[in-house]
Amino acid sequence: MADFFKTLKAVSQGIYREKMSRFLAFAEPVATADDARAVIKRYQNQYHDARHVCWAYMIGTAREEFLSSDNGEPSGTAGKPILGQINSFGLTNVVIVVVRYFGGIKLGTSGLIVAYREAARLAIEAGEILECHEQARRSFTFAYLTMNDVMKIVKKEQVRIIEQHFDNVCSMTIEADADAIPALVSLLKGAGASFQD
Repeated sequence: MADFFKTLKAVSQGIYREKMSRFLAFAEPVATADDARAVIKRYQNQYHDARHVCWAYMIGTAREEFLSSDNGEPSGTAGKPILGQINSFGLTNVVIVVVRYFGGIKLGTSGLIVAYREAARLAIEAGEILECHEQARRSFTFAYLTMNDVMKIVKKEQVRIIEQHFDNVCSMTIEADADAIPALVSLLKGAGASFQD
């Protein structure tokens, strides 16, 4: 059985203020760690004038790929609280960036932890959480003469066509719910499709 996972539908944001410091939090859905790093870099460039740009991300249905950064704040006061909120909401395939503009008054270790945690929470709560089905992709080839049979299956099973090429030998990459893939492969093989495992 394929896994379900929770992520955000779209970008959301929150603002937390404490002792004249502003914490701008941005939560974004991402598919890979590379996507997460690109988002982080974008915010670092956009808010280059901020004192700190701290972040955390979680990737994958197993929720085993994650990373966080305090970006110069005392160790464990920013990245971990942000990651803690991702875990509290049970999210994955998400990155949260919290930008801090220092207001001149030090918050102390516990104050920083609360501020980063609250900023991340506000960003998540401002968004819409989706429960998604784990997806899988498969590529295959088939003879042009069997195209009607293959297309009937693809349309009936409601899969997403990622890529297709039609010639004497046709090729296609499809995406569907991961637990539906074995039955789909079997149907397509019956229609003359060849898969390279």
